Amino acid sequence: MDWFPLWNSLRIAAIATVITFFLGIFSAYFVCKLPKGIKGICDVVLTIPMVLPPTVVGFFLLRLLGPKGVLGAKLLAWFDLRIMMTWQAAIFAVIIVTFPLMYRTTRGAFESFDRNILDAAQTLGLPGYYIFWRILLPGCRQGIFAGMILAFARGLGEYGATSMVSGYTPGRTATISTTVYQLWREGDTMQAYRWVFVNLAISFCVLMAVNLMERKRRAG
Repeated sequence: MDWFPLWNSLRIAAIATVITFFLGIFSAYFVCKLPKGIKGICDVVLTIPMVLPPTVVGFFLLRLLGPKGVLGAKLLAWFDLRIMMTWQAAIFAVIIVTFPLMYRTTRGAFESFDRNILDAAQTLGLPGYYIFWRILLPGCRQGIFAGMILAFARGLGEYGATSMVSGYTPGRTATISTTVYQLWREGDTMQAYRWVFVNLAISFCVLMAVNLMERKRRAG
């Protein structure tokens, strides 16, 4: 059994999750400080990938990063760099698809944090960066980590957008999801089941971790 799809899925999801982790935290923090009207607009814009079909996300990425895309054409002309149909292209797709999960979970954690603690820290004259890094983030860590784990799990199983931008090439761009689809097309049902069970096992472990974090947060 070739384990490349698992390794490729893990590295794509891991890299995308690291990027989404920081983007989600800082976006949530910024939006929480905005006035209600502007906050609502920003929230819709940042969350819309959650309700878009993954194929639509893949289409926009193709129009942006493809050889004839707005950015892709420039990268090809200036650096002879082609992003589409590589495993790196899947990272962009996974970031867009998983960002709303990280953002919304983190924003919820920030908004449920006791505001009196932050006000007390400001009254004591503590600088904003200290309050953010040493008080707010540690106090919201379980919600933030839950969002990170959910984003990782979602990225691990992403198919629609990644299949459009990276395709399926064994040993190069194949992921668990694209491998399952390819094996099903070829009629290799047993191999497809093996990959399905691998994905199910990982997803089960991820959701168990999220539930444990939720229990600790409620107990705390």
